Amino acid sequence: MISILRFALASVLAFGLSAAHADWTQFRGPNAQGISDEKVPTEWSASEGLAWTLELPGEGSSCPIIFGDAIFVTAWSGEGDSILRHLIRVDLATGEKVWEKTVPVDHTEDPAKGYITEHGYASNTPVTDGEAVYCYFGKAGVYAFDFDGKQLWKAGTGSLSSPKAWGSASSPILYQDLIIVPVGEEQNAIVALKKSDGSVAWTADGEALIQTYGSPILVEVNDERTDLVFAATAEWWGLNPETGKLRWFAEYNLPGNMSNTTHLSGDTLTVSGGFPRTARVAIKTGGTGDLSDKILYDTQKPATYMTAPVEHDGVLYWISDGGIAFAAKPGEAEELWQERVPDLTGAGGRGKPFYASPIVAGGKIYAVSRANGTFVIDPSTEGLKVLAHNKIEGDETLFNATPAVADGKLLLRSQKALYCVGN
Repeated sequence: MISILRFALASVLAFGLSAAHADWTQFRGPNAQGISDEKVPTEWSASEGLAWTLELPGEGSSCPIIFGDAIFVTAWSGEGDSILRHLIRVDLATGEKVWEKTVPVDHTEDPAKGYITEHGYASNTPVTDGEAVYCYFGKAGVYAFDFDGKQLWKAGTGSLSSPKAWGSASSPILYQDLIIVPVGEEQNAIVALKKSDGSVAWTADGEALIQTYGSPILVEVNDERTDLVFAATAEWWGLNPETGKLRWFAEYNLPGNMSNTTHLSGDTLTVSGGFPRTARVAIKTGGTGDLSDKILYDTQKPATYMTAPVEHDGVLYWISDGGIAFAAKPGEAEELWQERVPDLTGAGGRGKPFYASPIVAGGKIYAVSRANGTFVIDPSTEGLKVLAHNKIEGDETLFNATPAVADGKLLLRSQKALYCVGN
């Protein structure tokens, strides 16, 4: 009996330690909405406020994820036929590298030109369920590793390329015993793989998935229905996540290059994107069939091509890839305000100073620019209120990744290093 009690106490203590903070297990945290209650510092630099810095084995635009004391981040290195993907596990408290795994070259890559040179070959953020970490590496496939770094399985994703050959950027999510992967570039499809062995559970394909780079979200319509929502080219999709069957769709005038992830606010869905016409649209959740006539609004002012919004106290806040910040209420076309972010001295590549989407941590907005540091913003319906502007001197590479938050720490990722802001 004493042994059983000791084991039970040890289990409770271990669980308590690992559950001491909210985990950040996928792209933009819980359901890709970018919101954390954790308070993190508002000011830092290369010499102050950093708990640790870790040099990475290569570049990447993927975001770090966190479960307990484990950080996982991906990178890529090499060129041509020698490109390698890397998965690194890092200790959250110390910044020490626990292990690193490389994915070999056994496939043909798109050449390093055009926008691939902007984001690279490690743009897909991994996802974890606390037992394994699942990585989508574009044409290299989907890999599952346990927390000790042992490869569990590999699944192919296809070998197609979009007409512009920009490479893949969507991130996978988990639903029950499935890992759901938008393989728009490689297969023009969304596929669901079984977590146990990587076998295909279902496939949903269509031409609307060509040149799509956002990530899906889950929408709980009621106790008996959850929708998998994905913003595709020219139309929204609402799928049954268990079967991949289409429950609803809504055509919108957002042609080409859908890079955005849908935002969920109560019963309202919002997405922005499209090229050459970029606009913002919204729709209510819960419908079936063709919902094209249910679009709440379609506005080009204000809108953003790449970055997703974040919500605080019932207001959406955006910073577009072009550097324009604005606020708007969910379901309403008119903005509350619109202002240019100050001190953007460098475009950060192709005239787009922002790739990363803003997040909220402890009630403040953190917006990471590509070449001009991180802006800490006070959410306000009255206008843009920048509380702090922080740069990490000495790192002149691009910061393309959306940050992650856990245990009072803010994780920033550049093309060369992982930074931990916090005590």
